[in-house]
Parts: sequence; structure tokens; C-alpha cells
Amino acid sequence: QVQLVESGGGLVQAGDSLRLSCAASGRTFSSYAMGWFRQAPGKEREFVASISRNAMNIYYADSVKGRFTISRDNAKNTVYLQMNSLKPEDMAVYFCAATLGYYSSSIYSKRETYNYWGQGTQVTVSS
Repeated sequence: QVQLVESGGGLVQAGDSLRLSCAASGRTFSSYAMGWFRQAPGKEREFVASISRNAMNIYYADSVKGRFTISRDNAKNTVYLQMNSLKPEDMAVYFCAATLGYYSSSIYSKRETYNYWGQGTQVTVSS
């Protein structure tokens, strides 16, 4: 089992940048494919980005492509989400997620792919 703790959220202005971090417990972090999701008030949780175990496969939602970058440091048990050119519509609680199970290009964006979730970190973007 892995525990995930997000950090790095905050209040920024439109156009600013933030880097979210997700620290994972345990010694087998490299065995987990990782994802970032977000949930705005009154909306369903939606996929943002995902990275495979060896970082060879990376996927983004169309809404963040070109602005956000997901990366991982297996030596530090951490996955990152660099968010640039933030927009008011990016405002949400951002969740880190992990899976030990089957992971492929057909399921990386599905919430049910991921077995473990963090508590989330709030990102607020003012216009």
C-alpha cells in the first residue's frame, strides 16, 4: 500500500505558475503508474496528466497540453506537476493518484484505473 501527500497548491494570478508535488510512502514507488486529477466545485473529478512507471509514457488532458508538465523522481518517491500559464478555469483541488495494476494508453485517464489517492491540494487562480 502507498500513501500519497500532495503539496504546492496556493493562490496565484492568471498567467502565473505553480509546481505541485506528490510524495509517496514506501519503497516501491517505481512500481506505480501515477496520475494527477482535479475537481472544481460542483464538477466531477477529471483527468489532468499521467506518467508510466518508467516515465516513457506521458499523457495529458487536452485542456492542459502545452501548459502543464508531469514528471517523476523515483529516487525521491515524488511525482510533480508543473503548471504554467494558469487560467481561472484551472482552479480546483488537485489530487495525486497511483496504481500498481494494469496501465495502458486506453485507461490512463480513468479514475477507476487508480487504486490510491491523496487528500488533494487547492489551486486558486484569480483573474
